[in-house]
Amino acid sequence: MKNTEQTAMRFQSLKTNSTLAKFDTLLQEPEVKAIIKLALAEDRYRNDITTQRIIPLHLESKAVLLAKNSGVLAGIGLFEVVFKHVNPRTEITLFKYDSTDISSGDIVAEVSGNTRSILRAERTALNFIGHLSGIASLTSQYVERIKGTRACISDTRKTSAGQRLLEKYAVACGGGQNHRQNLSDGILIKDNHLAALAPCGKSLTEIVIRAKTNNDARHLVEVEVNSQSQAEEAAAAGADILLLDNMSIAEMRSTIDKLYGKVRFEASGGITLQNVREIAETGVDTISIGALTHSVKVFDFSLEVLSDSEHP
Repeated sequence: MKNTEQTAMRFQSLKTNSTLAKFDTLLQEPEVKAIIKLALAEDRYRNDITTQRIIPLHLESKAVLLAKNSGVLAGIGLFEVVFKHVNPRTEITLFKYDSTDISSGDIVAEVSGNTRSILRAERTALNFIGHLSGIASLTSQYVERIKGTRACISDTRKTSAGQRLLEKYAVACGGGQNHRQNLSDGILIKDNHLAALAPCGKSLTEIVIRAKTNNDARHLVEVEVNSQSQAEEAAAAGADILLLDNMSIAEMRSTIDKLYGKVRFEASGGITLQNVREIAETGVDTISIGALTHSVKVFDFSLEVLSDSEHP
């Protein structure tokens, strides 16, 4: 797929994502404001003793944000906000935007202003944009692998503490979809729910019926299953979505063939870039991957302060 087509698809994903459609709105969320303040506070940016001792108070500098990998950008707005939080007079010029492809060697942004302020904000800003761009880049790889199938790539709740909104935004930048934002977003009956109710003598059928009955908000009811027989029982009881957990390709395909048209299907567990295409071709609707957020490799950026001779 051409880069322009990939970018268009990712922007469409952002537009249709009801929770994280606009990053400027996201930045107003209390959780996001809090994590920015916490990240800066833990770095003690007001007490940067190295900068205080060797950098003149009124020195001005210009620096460029340099991409050292190729992938998908996410979090450039957050990068800007961090610098502005440290010093509102810092000027940021953006050359690339979230959800766009970037290549190693690209200058993504330019930062100019008080040198002390730039150095104090540098690491926190790079931590955010490196983490989020890593998520977006990995997501885009999975999305590309399943191109042409009916499946979509989705995240999970396996996120870093306090950063869920940001990480799910990054998944959307990479062309993925967001699963439940939190426990209040939908009904998902998992193995531990079933295990907890087993001593009460509750069958899977009874549990699903209870979830459907006690459902004033009319949420879809999803049930985690690990065998075709469990899947058939859950579907017969009225489940709307079946989470096929760690099932073999053969059993997954057999289950979908048997129940196709009656329920929707989500695959999860043991999914990699190597097997995601085969899983998508079974006919599942969604492939949820915790590794998008919990095991991602940080995208490598550097902030390079320019000497006078390097200034444009």
